[in-house]
Amino acid sequence: MATCGRISAKNSLECYAFNTKSCVEDDRLKDKLSEEDKKKVVDKCKETISWLEDNQLAEKDEYQHKQKELENVCSPIISSLYQGGRPTGTCRGQAPRGPQGPTIEEVH
Repeated sequence: MATCGRISAKNSLECYAFNTKSCVEDDRLKDKLSEEDKKKVVDKCKETISWLEDNQLAEKDEYQHKQKELENVCSPIISSLYQGGRPTGTCRGQAPRGPQGPTIEEVH
């Protein structure tokens, strides 16, 4: 099951990076985000995607650590999009947070 957890962690990180990047690049949200914040998110997502390409065989905890790093940069910025209401063209559902694999109960 260790391989399943590693793959799940990798997929979760990859999904979060691509979805978050596409979210902030969405034309419908361009007026809701400063260029500085957009650049910060896009750069961190690109850095993470590049890391993923170079670390296909990383361990589960490495993928989880990278996702936490990415979330620490992106989550406050994405959350700011929702201050004062829901913008048109949302990305809240597009960027899952945390591992998407089976729970401990499902494995046992």
